[in-house]
Amino acid sequence: MAQAKYSRIDGRKSSSYCSTISIVVFVAFCLVAIWTLMSSIAPDQNPDLASEDAGNEVKQMVPENGSRNFKGSSGDLLEDSTNEDGNTGNEQNIVERESGNRAEENQDEGVKVNSDDKSESEEEPKRQVENDGEGKTGDGGTDGGVGEVMDAKQTEFDDNKSELVEAEKKLETEESNLTEEKKVDQPEIFPAGAQSELLNEATTQNGAFSTQATESQNEKESQLASITKDQSGYSWKVCNVTAGPDYIPCLDNLKAIRKLPSTGHYEHRERHCPDEAPTCLVPLPKGYKIPIQWPKSRDKIWYYNVPHTKLAEVKGHQNWVKVTGEYLTFPGGGTQFVKGALHYIDFVQKSLPDIAWGKRSRVLLDVGCGVASFGGFLFDRDVLAMSFAPKDEHEAQVQFALERGIPAISSVMGSKRLPFPGAVFDVVHCARCRVPWHVEGGKLLLELNRVLRPGGYFVWSATPVYRKNPEDSGIWKAMSELTKSMCWDLVVIKKDKFNEVGAAIYRKPTSNECYDKRPKNEPPLCKESDDPNAAWNVPLQACMHKVPVEKSERGSQWPEQWPLRLEKPPYWLNSQVGVYGKGAVEDFTADYQHWKNVVSHSYLNGMGINWSSVRNVMDMRAVYGGFAAALKNLKVWVMNVVPIDSPDTLPIIYERGLFGIYHDWCESFNTYPRSYDLLHADHLFSGLKKRCDLKAVVAEVDRILRPEGKLIVRDSVETIREVENMAKSLQWEIRLIYTNDKEGLICARKTMWRPTKVETIMSAIS
Repeated sequence: MAQAKYSRIDGRKSSSYCSTISIVVFVAFCLVAIWTLMSSIAPDQNPDLASEDAGNEVKQMVPENGSRNFKGSSGDLLEDSTNEDGNTGNEQNIVERESGNRAEENQDEGVKVNSDDKSESEEEPKRQVENDGEGKTGDGGTDGGVGEVMDAKQTEFDDNKSELVEAEKKLETEESNLTEEKKVDQPEIFPAGAQSELLNEATTQNGAFSTQATESQNEKESQLASITKDQSGYSWKVCNVTAGPDYIPCLDNLKAIRKLPSTGHYEHRERHCPDEAPTCLVPLPKGYKIPIQWPKSRDKIWYYNVPHTKLAEVKGHQNWVKVTGEYLTFPGGGTQFVKGALHYIDFVQKSLPDIAWGKRSRVLLDVGCGVASFGGFLFDRDVLAMSFAPKDEHEAQVQFALERGIPAISSVMGSKRLPFPGAVFDVVHCARCRVPWHVEGGKLLLELNRVLRPGGYFVWSATPVYRKNPEDSGIWKAMSELTKSMCWDLVVIKKDKFNEVGAAIYRKPTSNECYDKRPKNEPPLCKESDDPNAAWNVPLQACMHKVPVEKSERGSQWPEQWPLRLEKPPYWLNSQVGVYGKGAVEDFTADYQHWKNVVSHSYLNGMGINWSSVRNVMDMRAVYGGFAAALKNLKVWVMNVVPIDSPDTLPIIYERGLFGIYHDWCESFNTYPRSYDLLHADHLFSGLKKRCDLKAVVAEVDRILRPEGKLIVRDSVETIREVENMAKSLQWEIRLIYTNDKEGLICARKTMWRPTKVETIMSAIS
C-alpha cells in the first residue's frame, strides 16, 4: 500500500507528483536565474573585481586583504612597476573607472591601445572553475532533493552579497589612500609597459572576448581616419616642388637662392627657409618600399627608395655605390679607401695608436662624408660619427647614408658656423672633402678648431699629403704654415700602400702657452666676449678661442673613456644649477634614471613597437641625452636635438659620448624626407604652439619620418589631443593614448597614405 502512494500499477508517476516536481523545478530555475543576474550586476558595482572573478565561483571574489584587486601575477607586475616607475597600478584602474565608457572620445583620463597590439599584451591567466560538489546535478542527485539545493543556493547568494558589500567598502578606503599617495609622490605619470597592458585588460574586463562598444569605437575611428577633413578640421595636400620626393624646404628655397648676391662661400648650399613653413606633404617615390633593416642596409638599399644613379656612374669605380638589379649596393669604399673603409679605419689606428677608437675617441665629425661608409663602419669600432655633406651635384649622397642607417645631415662649410657647440668632437676627419682649408686666413679650418676638443685629432687624408705635383705641393705648404700658426702639432704622416693614399694627423693644443709665444697674432685670438658655443646662424670669424685651463672649466680635461663617460656626470657640472632646478649632477642622475625606467618599462614593452625594425632615432627635445643613453643596448643611433629656445645642454650630451645638433623647430630640419624610424618629442609641441604653426611642425614630422615609422609625444593633454586629431587626419595609426590629470602620451604610426590634392610651393619651383 505504501508503494501505491507513489506509483500507479502501470509504473507511471502520479499527476500530482509530477505537478509538484514541475513547480519545484520552476522555482529553482527562477532562483538560479536571479543569482546569475546578481552576479552579472556585481562588476558594475566593483569593476576591478570582475576581471579576477570571471571564471571563479563567487566564493573567491575578494581576497582576504581586499586591497589588492590584481593579486598574483598581475598584482606583482603592478607593484614592481610602481617601485620602478613611480606609478600605482590600482590608481590607474581607478582613473579608468571614473572615466566611464571607454567609447567616449573626449574622456579626461584613461588609456587607449590599438587592437593590433593585443599580441604583445600580457597573456591572460587561465581561468579554472571550482566545483566543490555542493552544486552538482546529475542522474543520482543528492539525498536532500531539490529543496536543499535551493536552500544552498539562497545561502550562497546571501553570503556573496555580503562579501561584495564588504569588498566595496575596502576598495573605497583604498581609493582614498591612493589619492593621498599620488599627491605626495608621482615622479612618472605614464604607465609602465606592464601597467599599460593591465590597464587595457582591466578596461575591457571581458576575458578574451571583445565588447560591442570596443568594436564599434574601433570602426568609428577607422572611418574617421579615412576622412581628410571633417571633424578633425585639418586638410592636407601634396607638395608640388621641383625637388619632388627629395624636398628639403630650407635647402630648396630656389626663390631665395636666386636672389643671393654671391655664391662664392657656398651660400647657395646653406639654409634659406621660406617665409612660411610649408604645411603640405612630400610625395613618396614611385615604387617606395619599407627600408631594409640594419645591418643589411649598410650594404644594400632598395633602388626605388632613392632612385638616383648619377653617383653610381661618377663614383662607381671608387666603390661608393653601384646599381645591382632592384638594389643600390655599397661595397664600403670611398675616394680615399677604394678597397674598403674598415681597412682604412684600422690604418688610422695603426698610424696613431693613441687615437684609440671606441675608448678615448668616441665622437667624430666627418666632413664631406660622401655616402658615409667611413661612419657606417666606425660602428664596428664603437665610434659615433656625425657625417655631413652638402646637397649638391653629388646627387643624394646624404640620403644614401640615412637610407643605409648611418647618421648624416645635409650641411656645408660656408659662411656660417656649424650647428654644434665648441670643443665637443674627439676627432675631425676629412678624406678628400674638397674644402679649401687654407684660404681667407684659414677661416674654415678655424671653424674646425672651434668644434674640436682640446687634445683632439684632425685626420686629413687628401692628395696634398702624398702627391708632389705643383698644385698639391702648394696646398701642403699653405696648410703647414696655417696649422703651425694655429699651434696644431703634426703628430704623424703615414701612407696606406693598400689603398695607395696617405694621411696627416694633427693634434689641437691643451694649453694657451703656444698662443702666447707666437711671433704674430695670426690667426688672431677671438675676443673674450665671443661665445664659442653660439652656433645658430652665426657668421664665421677667422679667429681662435683660448683653451680652457681651469680645472672646473669644460674642455680642461679629457672625458672619461667610453662607455664610462655615458653614465658618469661630467666633472664640470659640479658648480652649476641643473635644468630642473636642483644641482646639475643630481639633475643629470635623476634624468638618466627616469629615462631608463620609462624606456625599459614602457617604450620597449608597452607600445607595440618592433625595435628590431628601428635604426634611425631622433629625440626632438633632448635635455641631458637621457633618452638616448637609455637605448644604449639597442642597435640604434639617436640624433639629439636641442631646440634653440631650450637650455643649452648639448655640450653635456657630447661629453657623454653621444651627439646632437641645435635646431629651431619652426623651420625644417636639414635632412631628406623619410630619414627616421622613430621620433620622440618630450614636452616640445606645447611650447612650439606659442611661436609657430603646429600644423607646419607636424607636416615636418611627416616629412622626415619613414612610412611605418613611430612618433612618441609626451605633453599636455590639450596638446596630445591636437596631435591625435592631426595624426588621424593624416590617416596615421594611433597605437596608444594615455592621459592622467593634465599630462598625456601618444604613440602613432605613419602610413603610406598621401592626399590626392596638390599644393604648389612657388618658392621651390625652378
